[in-house]
Amino acid sequence: MVKIGILNLQGAVSDHYNMTRSAVENMGVDVEVESVRYAEDVETCDGLIISGGESTVIGKLIKQRGIDKVIKDNNIAVFGTCAGMVLLSKKTDFDQPLIGLMDITVKRNIYGRQKDSFESPISIFGKEYLGVFIRAPALDSYNHSKEDIKVLSVLDNEIIAIQQGPHIAISFHPELTGDTLIHEYFIGEVMRRV
Repeated sequence: MVKIGILNLQGAVSDHYNMTRSAVENMGVDVEVESVRYAEDVETCDGLIISGGESTVIGKLIKQRGIDKVIKDNNIAVFGTCAGMVLLSKKTDFDQPLIGLMDITVKRNIYGRQKDSFESPISIFGKEYLGVFIRAPALDSYNHSKEDIKVLSVLDNEIIAIQQGPHIAISFHPELTGDTLIHEYFIGEVMRRV
């Protein structure tokens, strides 16, 4: 059975768990969703979701617990939202631990502080979607020579969603909407690889 782990270190974990469960039900597929905290839990996953939160805190715990090594050794697909986008990058504008799975550079807090949070309609996968931005990062650059990289969504000339191979990084919070579109897409990508 395919298993999607929700990394339960800090951030909007329960919202991602509930949204992923809803996505599985909508798709009518046999996928297990589990909250995971340690490397041995992550090792049993086919896909992993890293939620928003404090990317420095999450990154330190990922390194301390060896979760980054398990992800790389087992070629686990990762979907990172907000702080998760920062952690998936190879470089950011702050000195912090990163997983570095994607050939991207990310600017943290590009849309301002918590009080500057906003919602905006965006286009992703050819559909309109409500983007919820909270202290959101955006892409600074990506490696254009990599054929497996594709831009998924742009807002005001900033790249807010990108995919490289099985990994997806987005700057906003899909778990705070009632729309399972993006979670369903990730689940589909994971299922295609298993």
